[in-house]
This record gives sequence, C-alpha cells and structure tokens, in this order.
Amino acid sequence: MKYSQIDQNLFILNRKNFVKKLKNNSLALFNAADEFPRSGDQNYIFKQNPDLFYLSGIDQEQTILLLYPDCPNPLYREVLFLRQTNDYIKVWEGYKYTKEQAKAASGIESIYWLEDFDNILHSIVHYAENIYLNTNENDRYAHTVPYRDIRFIEQMRSKYPLHHYERSAPIMRELRAVKSEVEIELTKKACSITRDAFVRVLKFTKPGVKEYEIEAEIIHEFIRQGGTGHAYTPIIASGHNANILHYNDNNQTCNDGDVILFDFGAEYANYNADMSRSIPVNGKFTARQKEVYNAVLHVMKEATKLIVADTVWNTYHEEVGEIMTEQLINLGLLTTNDVKNQSKNYPAYKKYFMHGTSHHLGIDVHDFAGRYTPFAAGNILTVEPGIYIPEEGLGIRLENNILITSSGNIDLMSDIPVEAEEIESIMNS
Repeated sequence: MKYSQIDQNLFILNRKNFVKKLKNNSLALFNAADEFPRSGDQNYIFKQNPDLFYLSGIDQEQTILLLYPDCPNPLYREVLFLRQTNDYIKVWEGYKYTKEQAKAASGIESIYWLEDFDNILHSIVHYAENIYLNTNENDRYAHTVPYRDIRFIEQMRSKYPLHHYERSAPIMRELRAVKSEVEIELTKKACSITRDAFVRVLKFTKPGVKEYEIEAEIIHEFIRQGGTGHAYTPIIASGHNANILHYNDNNQTCNDGDVILFDFGAEYANYNADMSRSIPVNGKFTARQKEVYNAVLHVMKEATKLIVADTVWNTYHEEVGEIMTEQLINLGLLTTNDVKNQSKNYPAYKKYFMHGTSHHLGIDVHDFAGRYTPFAAGNILTVEPGIYIPEEGLGIRLENNILITSSGNIDLMSDIPVEAEEIESIMNS
C-alpha cells in the first residue's frame, strides 16, 4: 500500500460495534468490491468495498469477511477469506496479503484462503438463525448492473432459503457516520495533501495554461505524498466551464481575466478530502469577481456556524438558503419581488445556487449516513456554497470539510487559503 498501515484496533473496534447491533444468533457476510474490465486485457484500478474495509482494513480484491459472534465453534466467530497467491500471481500482479499480514492489518486471528469459504460457511450456517447481507444503500446510488453483493444474495437465498435474511446497511449507516479519532486523523492527512496541491497550483497557474496541466500538478502532489490518488474525478473549470457543476473534461485554455473553479481532493488510506476553490487566472480578481467571491465566502462562513450537533438537515438547508438569498439580492441577481413571488418548492436563490450545501465525508466522498438523522459529534461534513452566473461567464464555489465536536466544530481545512487577498498574494509571490 502507498499509505502507512492503519492501527488494527480501528477495525477491531468497528467489528465490535457492528456485532453488538446484530440480532441473537446471527451471521454476517461482507464481500470485496467487483473488479471491473477496462479493456480487452486489463481492469480498472481496484477500489475496495467501503464496508468491508471499515470492518477489516483489508484492501484487496476477492476478499470475504464472516462475522458470527454466537458461533458454537469459537474458531469461526471472525473469519477472513483471502485470495491465495501463487508464483504466477507473484510475477504478474505482485503483492498480495499473506495470512500473517492480513492478521496484522485486521486483527482477525482466523484467516483462510477463499477456496475454503464454501465448506466453512456450510459447516456453521445451519446453526445461525439470521443471515445479514450487505448492499449499497447510499441514496445517491442506483445500480443497473448486478454487482457482487447482489449476485451473492441470490446465491445465498438459493442455497439457504429458510434462514431469516437481514440488511447490514442500516447498521453501517449508523456506525460509519460517526468518525473515530483514527478516522479523523486519516481525513486530516487527506486534507493536508490537498492543501499542498492547492498551494502548488496557486504558484503554477497563469494565463494560457491548460486545465489538464493544472490537473497534472495536483496528481503529482497527491502521489508524491503517498495519497492513493484523486478522491473523485477533479474539476478544473475555467471561465464559462465553471457553470457546469460536474465539468471534468479539463481540456480548455485558462484565459486572462477568467476565474477557475477547482473541486478536487486527495484520497489517503481510503479516506477522502473534498475541497473547492475559485482563483483568478491572472492572479487578480476584478471588482465584480471579488464581490461575488466574498458573497460565497460569507455564506460558507455562516453555514459553517450551523454545522453543529443536533442540527436537522432540512432546517439547515433552509437557513443556508435564506443567507444565500440575502447575498444574491446584494449582488443584484435577485430582487425582493423575486423572493416575494418565489415557489416554495423551488426558491428564487436556486437559479444561481442549485445544489446542496453539505454532505457527509469519509470512506466514500459522499459518505454513507442518514439523510433524516440530525448531525452528531464525530460527523464530518462538507460546506460548499456556490454562485453560478452563466451570463457573466462566472462560477464561484468554496468548500471546506468540517468535523462536528461536542462543543461546536473544527474546520479541517482552516489552513487552506480561502480569503481572496491571500489567494492573490500567493499567486503573485
């Protein structure tokens, strides 16, 4: 792995918290993510199933985790099944976990090769009353291809039709939203790498540079510092491109007088940063650009104050909408009459700020958490307001990552330049 080995106690604790929430005499199974073909003879880079990683720390394909805390055979209460390496795999693919390495990473004592899975499962499954199986229940995702978990459910129901089947996802949704100290430190590391990449970009950007050249500077810094790579496909959107919310062609020239909207973050040890910034190509905002920029910055600062324990999602977004509405009126983009006549279902501010303000952050960039669950200490959320004005060829978005504590919150990106004057200063240094 590019990253330093994570303390196995994180995964031991995660498993303890998970099995506490199982019904009596229950067995739970978690599968590694699929390997996806990229072309005729190669796969895309493997990305682990976040739930399996959360419970085991194992970052390898074709892995299965079995948890059966009430198993009558103590040997099989926690079992990890791994793809067995051989001389051919060693030559062509390189590193794979040995049983000893997997034990050190996960804290699981019972490690077997994958070929033993069917026999071991069959020897104990009939003693279990319930079987917990996992699927991706992130409400931002809808599958069209039957991925490994879906195929596995069909296999299990075919082999063992009379067991009671339960969903692991509601338990994982509850657990993953609250970050431990180790997870917070890993997120801080991702934020730190992201900061250095942004400062590098500030010193690199000038009129005439291509968006993809800036992207190259970012990934250089990520990999140089041991990051896995991009947490998500980066957005390097100059000029009019900034009004395309998920723009990632990154193939245009950055012109003098334009603003570039960045949205990128590093991934480190499967934990993610998620940052947005907007900078002037020539190192100096125009008066209008700075006016819009400072309006977005004001909304971000005010929204951050609202990211505290017990805040309710809908109330939070409504309050941020009111703050944004005031700024849009000040900018001359909305009138009081627009607001007076606005639709309840589509407020006037949505014309210039059409996306949500926050999402949970963790192993997934849009991390698994309850949409209707109040914020709680240990949550990490983004705050990312934006103003997009196509008629002016201008889009501004600013985004930091906020940790909720028992006494308020901590901005994990407080050391990343965000004030307009500081950005100009670094670009012209």
